[in-house]
Amino acid sequence: MTAMSDPGIHIFNHSAMATQFQVRIAGEEKTYAAQVAQTAFALIDNLESKLSRFQENSEISHIATLAVGEQLRLTEPVFACLNTAQKMEAATGGAFSITAAALKKQSEQPLWALLPAEFSIRCERGQLEFDLGAIGKGFALDRVAQLMEEWSCPAYLLVAGGSSILAGEPPPGKTGWNCGLGTGEKEKRYLLKNESMSSSGIAAQGRHILDPRNGQPATTRDNTWAMTDSATESDALSTAAMVLSEAEIAGVVARNPAWLVFLRGEKDEKNWRQLGQRPMPPVA
Repeated sequence: MTAMSDPGIHIFNHSAMATQFQVRIAGEEKTYAAQVAQTAFALIDNLESKLSRFQENSEISHIATLAVGEQLRLTEPVFACLNTAQKMEAATGGAFSITAAALKKQSEQPLWALLPAEFSIRCERGQLEFDLGAIGKGFALDRVAQLMEEWSCPAYLLVAGGSSILAGEPPPGKTGWNCGLGTGEKEKRYLLKNESMSSSGIAAQGRHILDPRNGQPATTRDNTWAMTDSATESDALSTAAMVLSEAEIAGVVARNPAWLVFLRGEKDEKNWRQLGQRPMPPVA
């Protein structure tokens, strides 16, 4: 996915979570926008230190050491991220899961429970080896969006690696942020406003997305795109759509009117299909 630039927009970049984050701010003085962006990047770095399974002292790494019956108190961001992951697993019928790779090492999926009253997680079965790669970037964008509100910066576009986009209010005088779906001659462009768009596919890492229901690589399709209000949800939904059949996707979005999934035709890649009741954004 791509976003068109504008000379009246301040653009800032930062490397984190094994990708490139970009913050675009419109309608603000440049020095103030730079302060906001630096605060946003510090927030993203802090989230990575908590959510990354590759950092030895992260909470996700500590969760992996829990024995059955043990529990661990979590910080608010980690609890919130896991809570959304749990909800998305239920909403997609298990097609999205942060334990998708578990069946490579374990005979059955691990089980875990969140304890809201104690702000804790408890291991119910197996080893809790979580991989938040499919929603961590989207969660970070949602948290940055909250920060934008705190700094009174309503007009922004947040991008994580080109696969996750979260749009706030459009730049002054514009209808929305000009963002692309797909690439090259097959690309379609839309004007996004107060919504998120995410993509999943095989172009960058091959068939790395696993079906949590059997532990095997997803082979149903090569690319998917999802649109929701939340970047965390759109990331998870586009991942689940790589696993689900078209009929199953239709069932998922029918139960969630704020969700939309885009699929590209197998025989004619210029032919796009939209599944869901969410209104389409304006075409750019």
